[in-house]
Amino acid sequence: MRKDLFTVGSYVHVFNRGHRKMPIVREISDKWRFLKMLYYFNDENAIDNWDRELQKYNISLFGRPKHWPNQKPLVIILAYCLMENHYHLLLKEIQKNGISRFMRKLGTGMTNYFNTKYKEVGTLFQGSYKARRVDKDMYLRDLSVYIQVKNPFELYPRGLQKAIEEFDKAYNFAQTYNFCSLADYSGKRKSPIVNKELLGKLFSKPSEYKKFSYDSMIARKTDDFLGDLTID
Repeated sequence: MRKDLFTVGSYVHVFNRGHRKMPIVREISDKWRFLKMLYYFNDENAIDNWDRELQKYNISLFGRPKHWPNQKPLVIILAYCLMENHYHLLLKEIQKNGISRFMRKLGTGMTNYFNTKYKEVGTLFQGSYKARRVDKDMYLRDLSVYIQVKNPFELYPRGLQKAIEEFDKAYNFAQTYNFCSLADYSGKRKSPIVNKELLGKLFSKPSEYKKFSYDSMIARKTDDFLGDLTID
């Protein structure tokens, strides 16, 4: 699938999975590292040895040393979810080739980190990331639910179907999953990774987003909903 035809202003769903469906994260520290990469790699002003500098200056999560230049994002990250063997991102192109530049840094960074830490060699992912342009508001709405509600629902005790049956409990559960952007859309967290443009553009408040999530996953046929949005 071609990934180089996006223009500034394009909304794009990006997905990748571990090689042979193997895990891309093994420990909780790997998951936090993924979030740090989303934040620090989304910057035209690349900093060599960024993690070493953060440790040197004892900078907390998502902090920036004073001598670093101001961050100049390559993309807007609208939603994300990290699972054990794959991830989903909803991005907006804001610089020419911003998505391809950001994804190249993310893919290389994750692979190098994983191989160094676990003394592995070769590719971490099953191939180049997959991407699909989002060109309709309804698809954009549904896609945000697919990424940040459906995916953490799969982690709910007894799985996705039980989560759908117990939607309110499962929604509260999903908000506690740190490696997904739902908590930002629910007003439970304010992460520097995510730009909640969709709340202003398509939803007026968090309660409206929750209701739409319910309608998307329950009032409609869930199988059709999931099938329409899958790109893997």
